[in-house]
Amino acid sequence: MTALGFFIRLPAAAALLAASACAAAPPPRTVLIAGDGSLQVFDNAIAAFAHRLPPHTEITRLTASTQAMHADHLRSATLSHVLGAISAMHPAPGQGCLVYATSHGVDGEGLYLSSRDEVLSPPQLDTALALGCGAAPTIVVISSCFSGSFARPPMTRDNRIILTAARPDRTSFGCHAGRSYTVYDQCLLEGLDRTTTWNQLYLSVKTCVDAEERREDVTPSEPQAWFGRDLGEALLPTRHGGP
Repeated sequence: MTALGFFIRLPAAAALLAASACAAAPPPRTVLIAGDGSLQVFDNAIAAFAHRLPPHTEITRLTASTQAMHADHLRSATLSHVLGAISAMHPAPGQGCLVYATSHGVDGEGLYLSSRDEVLSPPQLDTALALGCGAAPTIVVISSCFSGSFARPPMTRDNRIILTAARPDRTSFGCHAGRSYTVYDQCLLEGLDRTTTWNQLYLSVKTCVDAEERREDVTPSEPQAWFGRDLGEALLPTRHGGP
């Protein structure tokens, strides 16, 4: 199957029809954001995630790394560019939205964007998603310290699934030289290769993060999630679980 494969909770016969329709749905409109350019881990995660998406996925990739901007001809991950890219997603009928952002987090504020020393807040992201995606099925993954604030109102709408790397009051781990990815991003990428739905992915990532944090003897970050009631077992838009 392709795209997000969103299944609404319907009677059996209608669910079969919905499943057939989802099988032909296009991949989601996608925005990928590496918000900090001081470490390679963030761009590594975005690049690896993009590689796992189905062919012909429409991807807007933003980075705070000057090297990545020049090498891959990417736009900078400034707040205006991030909000503009999300507000302009406008999926076609039957299509969904996907936003994945990884960076440092700012306690009580949101996701750090180093290009201009800015912060993407949950209300700002909610507004951009409402403009760009409306009621379309929408997936949001926020990988940063304190990112659980993105899994709370106003972000928690019925047409959204939200995964975050930590509780609103907890840090996440792995932002240092010598790592290819943060702990959460590593677990996310590994989970994409062995699960088929976002529900399964959340459980896989949480188990993986918990195990790594116990091994490193650090305070648990406690990844968070929100599953909107309009969405059932949404399929992952990945190469192995998609086309």
